[in-house]
Amino acid sequence: MARIVLLGATGFTGRLIAQRLAAGSTETVLAGRSARALAAMADELGGRCKTATVRLDDPATLTELLEPMDVLVTTVGSFIEHGGVAVSAAIETGAHYLDTTGEAPFIRRLFEDPAVAAARAAFVPAMGFNYATGNLAAALAIEGAGADEVDCVDIGYFLTGETQRQLSGGTVDSAAGVLMSPGFTRRNGELRVERCGARTRSWVVEGRRVSSMTLGSSEAITLSRSYPDLRTVDVYQGGLGALTPVVAQVSRLCAIPGAARIVNALKGFVVPGRRGGPDPEARARSGTHAIAVAYSRVGHILAEVVLRGPNVYDLTAELTAWGAQRAAEGSIEGSGPLGPVAAFGLRALEAAHTAAGVRAVELSNR
Repeated sequence: MARIVLLGATGFTGRLIAQRLAAGSTETVLAGRSARALAAMADELGGRCKTATVRLDDPATLTELLEPMDVLVTTVGSFIEHGGVAVSAAIETGAHYLDTTGEAPFIRRLFEDPAVAAARAAFVPAMGFNYATGNLAAALAIEGAGADEVDCVDIGYFLTGETQRQLSGGTVDSAAGVLMSPGFTRRNGELRVERCGARTRSWVVEGRRVSSMTLGSSEAITLSRSYPDLRTVDVYQGGLGALTPVVAQVSRLCAIPGAARIVNALKGFVVPGRRGGPDPEARARSGTHAIAVAYSRVGHILAEVVLRGPNVYDLTAELTAWGAQRAAEGSIEGSGPLGPVAAFGLRALEAAHTAAGVRAVELSNR
């Protein structure tokens, strides 16, 4: 029977995923750099998981661990820098691949990799809140409006509740890398390069008007594969408040030599975070909010879906563990690079969100 191999198991997000996997029936292998940390974690989980030491600077340690139709789940970022090792290992061994990336340049690279396209296993990146939940919200809006009527979708991502300094260190590192990398969007049927923050807009979130800025995402690639009449996809990230227009200009710096070092030095101030991540009590005081609005060819709103859920890390862990278990059971559709709707089906993905505590607080057709 297929196993789940969790790479980065002792990191903050990896630990949350491991807790969910240990409660299931699928054999799980915790993989990472430190044998001591892995052993301690396996003990914490009641000895229900095996462990394996893997070093990304020695890719053979990962390929020798994997077997065909295993499920490799990786949380190791930044994905732009380190993600290629896990992808290559999955291609070589025939293992299914899932990750928790929110890094759009890495997602695009994976979808455009000929070796991934030819792979016999499935590759499903971004199985967390970003961007599985936005894929779901958009698909529900498109289906509600009628897929042949929808020309454009806007998607917004927000954190709610007590969000100050509730981002993990890994999230902050990834965010800084994304801001300094070329983004992209889908415009008039074409995937176009566009810097992060090229456009801003406001949304109503829990009764308050909240600003947001554009960024690259999986939806710009995945949704048109499921809905070929969809020509434009814009994805926005909120949560920076009055800093939104400032941060939206950061990506302009990428052409300046040495700018990346400056952004890295300032990221802790612009995007508050910490090493590790928030504890259970802190996570319970924050939540997630995703919005998708479907438009007609003449710009009329056809449908709007709002999905409200638990803390971003808990939701990401629930969705990623669910996807890994489904893949291990053989309940995954297709091979090569896939979005979450194509990989698991709309209704199954919706049910997984419901089980994770996500509720549709507004579901309307105009």
